[in-house]
Amino acid sequence: MSSPRIRVAVIFGGRSSEHAISCVSAGSVMRALDPARYDVVPIGLTPDGRWVLESVDPQRLRINDGKLPQVNEDGSSVVLAADPTRADLAVHAPGEVPSSLAAVDVVFPVLHGPYGEDGTIQGLLEMAGIPYVGSGVLASAAAMDKGAMKAMFAVAGLEQAPYVVVTDRQWRTDKQGSLKRIEQLGFPMFVKPARAGSSVGITKVKDASKLVDAIEQARQHDPKIVVEAGVADGREIECGVLVDETGTPRASVCAEIIVHGDHEFYDFEAKYLDDAAELVVPADLSEGELRAVQDLSVKAFEALGCEGLARCDFFLTSDGRWLINEVNTMPGFTSISMYPRVWAESGIEYPELVDALVQDALRRGTGLR
Repeated sequence: MSSPRIRVAVIFGGRSSEHAISCVSAGSVMRALDPARYDVVPIGLTPDGRWVLESVDPQRLRINDGKLPQVNEDGSSVVLAADPTRADLAVHAPGEVPSSLAAVDVVFPVLHGPYGEDGTIQGLLEMAGIPYVGSGVLASAAAMDKGAMKAMFAVAGLEQAPYVVVTDRQWRTDKQGSLKRIEQLGFPMFVKPARAGSSVGITKVKDASKLVDAIEQARQHDPKIVVEAGVADGREIECGVLVDETGTPRASVCAEIIVHGDHEFYDFEAKYLDDAAELVVPADLSEGELRAVQDLSVKAFEALGCEGLARCDFFLTSDGRWLINEVNTMPGFTSISMYPRVWAESGIEYPELVDALVQDALRRGTGLR
C-alpha cells in the first residue's frame, strides 16, 4: 500500500516590493515538487496582504515579455489558524459556506522581503505548529534587517565594508548630522533600504550632490536605511549553504557575478529583466580561496542562527580579503537564481534541492531547538 502524499503549502507573493519575484520563485518550486510524492497547495498573498487560493498552474507565475506576475486578487480567501491542534486551511469563497482543506504537513514560504522573509510568517507557523522550510523567527528577522545583521557579523568577527545605519527618527530630526556620518564613508557608496531585497531601492552614489535623492529613494521602500562604502575592484562572490540530513550546514561551490552593459552594479533590472549579468559558476577561485569563503559562509550562517538554507554574499578585495556583504535566508528560486545554480554545480539538481529542503523542514519541526 503506497504512502499518502505529503501536503505542501507553497506560499508566495506578499506585501513587499519583491512580490513579483516571489511569484516567479514559487512557480519554479511548484514545478520541481514531484507530484507522486507531494500534494501542492498554492497560496498567494496579495499586495495588500490577503491570503488566496491560487492556481496550481505554475506557468502563470513566469515573467512573460518583461511583464511581472502577480497574485490573483480574485481568488478564494484562505485562513490559517494559529492553532497547533489543527493544521487545516479554511477557504472562504464569495457567497459560499466556508470549507476546510485537508491538514497541511509542511509549508514552503517562498516569500522575499518584509511581511514574509523577516520572521513574520515564521512566527505564525510556529504558533500554528506547522513545519516550514528555512530559518526561524530570529534568524529571518536579523537577516532581513541589514543593520541588525551587520551588528551580528561584527560580534562574530566577520570582516565587512564600513557602513552607516540611519533610522527614520535620525533622518527626520538630524538630517545634517546623518549626512555628515554618511559622507565620512567616502565615495562611491551604496544607499540601501535596510529591509528589502532583490536590489530594490539601491543606488550607487558617486558624489554628494546625489546623496539626498538616493536616500529618499531608499526610504520609499523602508524608512530605515543602510549606507555602505564601495569596495574598489571587489569581486562579487556568492556561496550557498544547505543543511544536510544530519543537521550539519554544508557550503556549495561559489559563483561570481559580473555585470555588463550600462549597469554599474547588480541591480533589479540586471538580475531579472535585462540579462545584463554574467553568472560564472563555478567562480574562478584558487583551492585556498574556495575553502576560505566556504568556511566563512558556514560561520555567517551560524552567526545568525540560520536553518535550512541561505545564500552568503561576499566581496573578494584586490588584496585578498573576504568582506561579507549579506546573508539571504530565502534566496531567489527562479530559473536564473544563483542559489539553485551553485548547488547544481555541487551535484544537487533543482528537484533534489527542493526535496531536501522540504525533508529538512519535516525533520526539524517547530518549537524551541
